[in-house]
Amino acid sequence: MSGPDETTKKVRATSAKLVIAGGFGVGKTTFVGKVSEIPPLRTEEHLTEAASDHDDVSKVGEKTSTTVAMDFGRITVTENMVLYLFGTPGQSRFAFMWDKICLGAIGAVVLIDVRRFEDSFAAVDYFESRNIPFVVAINNFPDSPVVDPEDVREALGIDKGIPIFPMDATQTEEVKSSLIRLVDFLMARFSEKPQRPPRRKDLLRR
Repeated sequence: MSGPDETTKKVRATSAKLVIAGGFGVGKTTFVGKVSEIPPLRTEEHLTEAASDHDDVSKVGEKTSTTVAMDFGRITVTENMVLYLFGTPGQSRFAFMWDKICLGAIGAVVLIDVRRFEDSFAAVDYFESRNIPFVVAINNFPDSPVVDPEDVREALGIDKGIPIFPMDATQTEEVKSSLIRLVDFLMARFSEKPQRPPRRKDLLRR
């Protein structure tokens, strides 16, 4: 009896987990929503006066809701590679959730708003302290000042080897480009350390 046609065999997809992080109102929900091939899972709540003591909305325009747990999206790169995107909540009072969300992540995009540099420090410190590779995307808002990425690098104290670039989270192609930059950065990192390939827990299989 002849074996099954090779072309009919199902390929088990390998998935990789990426995190989209940053401060409050920096554009993480928009970023995930622009490229997810499924309706993004969002855990948002309306901003209220009760939260005004915690969330500074003075520089986030018409923002009326905020992520209180995470954003989740999916991108199929090839028939055997799927990327899962997890967006973190930006408020400091939800920082305790980051360890759960970032568990098993192989890399991250840190979104920053140059109007609020101080909101970026926590995300950068988090990934640096846990040796999770990341790139920095400067999300340009309509009233954002034009800045040199190298000035941002100096202001945040980020290593020269980490990519920093401007982008617009409302533009699908620019979001895709940001993810490509992250994947290229990860591949370069892994190729530099052949003795330490991605660990089993870093590449999830479904």
